[in-house]
Amino acid sequence: MDSLISDTPKRRRAGGRRGHQDRAGHAVIEQMPFRQPFNPDRPTEPLGPEGVAAIHDGVLHILSEIGIEFLNPDAVAHLKRAGCRVDGTNVRMDRDFVTEMVARAPAEFTITPRNPDRALRIGGGWMAFGNVSSPPNYWDLKTGKQTGSWARYVDFLKLSQYFNCIHFVGGYPVEPVDVHAAIRHLDCLQAKLELTDKVVHAYSLGRERVEDVMEMVRIAGGLSHAEFEAQPRMYTNINSVSPLKHDFPMLEGAMIHARRGQPVIVTPFTLAGAMAPVTMAGAVTLSLAEALAAIALLQFIAPGAPVAIGTFTSNVDMKSGAPAFGTPEYIRATQMTGQMARFYGLPLRSSGVCAANVPDAQATWETSASLWAAIQSGSNMVYHAAGWLEGGLIASPEKFVMDCEMLQQIQRYFDPALWATGPGDLALDAVAEVGSGGHYFGCQHTQDRYQQAFYAPFLSDWRNYEAWDAAGGVWTAERAHALSRRIIDGFEAPPLAEDRREALAEFVAQRKAEGGAPTDF
Repeated sequence: MDSLISDTPKRRRAGGRRGHQDRAGHAVIEQMPFRQPFNPDRPTEPLGPEGVAAIHDGVLHILSEIGIEFLNPDAVAHLKRAGCRVDGTNVRMDRDFVTEMVARAPAEFTITPRNPDRALRIGGGWMAFGNVSSPPNYWDLKTGKQTGSWARYVDFLKLSQYFNCIHFVGGYPVEPVDVHAAIRHLDCLQAKLELTDKVVHAYSLGRERVEDVMEMVRIAGGLSHAEFEAQPRMYTNINSVSPLKHDFPMLEGAMIHARRGQPVIVTPFTLAGAMAPVTMAGAVTLSLAEALAAIALLQFIAPGAPVAIGTFTSNVDMKSGAPAFGTPEYIRATQMTGQMARFYGLPLRSSGVCAANVPDAQATWETSASLWAAIQSGSNMVYHAAGWLEGGLIASPEKFVMDCEMLQQIQRYFDPALWATGPGDLALDAVAEVGSGGHYFGCQHTQDRYQQAFYAPFLSDWRNYEAWDAAGGVWTAERAHALSRRIIDGFEAPPLAEDRREALAEFVAQRKAEGGAPTDF
């Protein structure tokens, strides 16, 4: 079977050099090289010691006295064997059991994709930003809103690979609904593994899909089965069904990942006033209980399996029930969950999200608030960091480019050179040279450091209105649209050995002939 992307235009390598042109004569955009940022800031901790103790006690109360519904018989059987109290699907876990199981989980782990230069450390002060994942719809300036498709899915993969500030490729950046659900995971992961060389994700939607993705990641990496299972190579994210449920397929996929040493991010989706108590303390407590219930299960069946807590707690518009993001409530809930994740010794996942319908000012301020909440909370993985609109219902290429501008600024903010205080940084010789009547544009100190200090944005050129208007100014979203199309049209996929490409295509063809995966659970 031919590669899914054999006819992809190959005009320039993704993540190009600064100040050059591609073969079509377009200027290559300025961007920082691929590197994983380290957050040196002290996290914001709104809870005092008594607050941490109260939430922890509330979590253990829910788990031991109210219980969580596990809708997977295998999971229930494991927990019954562990000594938990089982009543049908309801499982109550003793406090000591939860504490012991959570303590088994590592505080940090590394995920190594097919390109080891893209390996990511998850935990500590390390951060990794991922692309938008799972919207059913697409929107851009030219097409307006439309249902997600294969062509748009491929476009977003190219953007995800191109931008160096995107460190992992999460779920489908837009759902390609024109590909049948039974084989969608096969086509999507084949394209993802051919078009990108970054850390990838498997949806935990039943055994077949998870095992197919694992085999495809193994093939693309040129790994033996033992090499694949020896260290994390990919990951999954599961969501609870709030309030207080874990469903069958996600638990099944999570257990498979844990047994094979692949990370599981457990992310309850709790909206205060809807699927969780209306208070932030109540919503965070419920969310943590749901997350720790699944983590306890995974640590019982696979001690030391890499896991992380995810937070997706926000509020709703109580008049309409619509979710809100980037709000003060969202920011505080993310900070509180980060504080509790450190209390439990677990890595943290959060998101860069907004409720805006188009890439406008609302989209920018809500996403910026979400991203800074991730920084302040000590998040290690940031889902949906680029491209998300309408509360997760839309993926937008313009928004993707605009968000990557913010991510570059965040990475620059993390650069220790910004606050270095060595003799050269204090610039006392330059102060003496310039004195009180000159300027610093032309002094040697400035010239020596110009290139390392220079930050070139993708979009704005930092022009004032007069210069912008005289040059035929274009609004930010319009410029982002043109830039996204230039990147997509001039994209060249990263190298993949031909024998691996062929083996990947053969596996996909075989699984399609076998019917793919079931579409009912």
